[in-house]
Amino acid sequence: MAEPEDYDLVVLGSGEAGKYIAWSLAAQGKRTAVIERRYVGGSCPNIACLPSKNVIQAAKVASLVRRSGEFGITTGGWTVDMAVVRERKRKMVDGLVEMHRHKYRVSGAELIMGSGAFVAPKTIEVNLNDGGRRLLRGRDVVISTGSRAKIDETIPGLTASRPLTHIEALELDQIPEHLIVLGGGYIGLEIAQAMRRLGSQVTVVERNHALIHREDEDVTDAVGELFRDEGIEIVTGVTVSKVEGTSGKSIRVWTTNGATELVIEGTHLLAAGGRIPNTDGIGLQHAGVETDGRGHIVVNARLQTTAAGVWAVGDCAGSPYFTHIAFDDFRIVRDNLAGGQRVTTGRQVPFCLFTDPELARIGLSEKEALERHIGYRKAKIPMEAALRTRTLSETRGFMKALIGDNDQILGFTMFGVEAGEVMAIVQVAMTAGLPYTTLRDSVLTHPTMAEGLVALFSAVAAGR
Repeated sequence: MAEPEDYDLVVLGSGEAGKYIAWSLAAQGKRTAVIERRYVGGSCPNIACLPSKNVIQAAKVASLVRRSGEFGITTGGWTVDMAVVRERKRKMVDGLVEMHRHKYRVSGAELIMGSGAFVAPKTIEVNLNDGGRRLLRGRDVVISTGSRAKIDETIPGLTASRPLTHIEALELDQIPEHLIVLGGGYIGLEIAQAMRRLGSQVTVVERNHALIHREDEDVTDAVGELFRDEGIEIVTGVTVSKVEGTSGKSIRVWTTNGATELVIEGTHLLAAGGRIPNTDGIGLQHAGVETDGRGHIVVNARLQTTAAGVWAVGDCAGSPYFTHIAFDDFRIVRDNLAGGQRVTTGRQVPFCLFTDPELARIGLSEKEALERHIGYRKAKIPMEAALRTRTLSETRGFMKALIGDNDQILGFTMFGVEAGEVMAIVQVAMTAGLPYTTLRDSVLTHPTMAEGLVALFSAVAAGR
């Protein structure tokens, strides 16, 4: 074996956490290398978070054009050109990739395009995309390989049908005539609504009793009502027994619910039934890095693996599958590499489902509070109580807050326009340990969505 090139830090995978760690240490003068197979910057700017929200925005515009008469604006005939929708998305991605390349140049971190795998402790062999090989050894190594869409190989015919994942769905240049979505989670719901608004017939198939079934019943009911109102067919509580055909041509999905059988026919099939970590085929056994039963790299609260000097971050380490959590993983490892004792324990995990309207939550849901036997007072108001929604003709949804006996905010849920932005205000209050009365008594600008928080927290019953 050739003598390895030595670095202060080697990062396998250029996703959110890995790239920021590399840029940060390189800017401090450390010799740093990042190994990336294909997507500079990871999945978020290339094939996931930002591209999907770009297409969702196009679908929002289509929805507004369709509703234009409601605002007193008349339009003639109009069509959706998916090739243009795709090109807009691609231009954004190109700009993001160049932004990332600029970050590498100014930070001094070396970007190596190729496939890497461990061949010894803290030593990675890279098969370069343009030919040749390199052997890198890091004083510290960070694994940041992310995750990928899961295709359930136990369903007969599913793999052979060549289903779309979110990657291919965001590259379509024609509107699917009838898109069947397997999975009622975040990815499936966002793409389902977008494609429906762009002109597809859409059916969502979910094995559980409801869409996003882990949420409170009022949330799942509201999301289901939204989809049905937009003409999306929802099939829940069923098992997919087999798939026939080829996605993009003709698809038949066979489902069962007890003795009842339902066959759904469409033209395209989207597999959105979860994700699996990218930890296979990277030689972890040669590095002394262990994985758990789901394939995630085993880490402690400081994100250290079972191998000395090797860290793991983001999806592959079993962190919640969100880019903002991966960014926090970066901060944890950055500080710990500098001798700190920063941990993942107890951190807040906000999330936002980017349907229209959005669903956002921070802290406990009612279901979680009841399961943990945590007492709470609840306040809930319809979105129309935030008067800004009436000016937008976007009154669908509600705000809900759970309050503890000490007046601390235990949880906040919002299903409504700009939910993600409003949630951030509540999250800051929760982070600071402020009582709900701080927001209740704040003077918030009228008319804004945030002003609805005054109405919400004014509805909290007096504490015991």
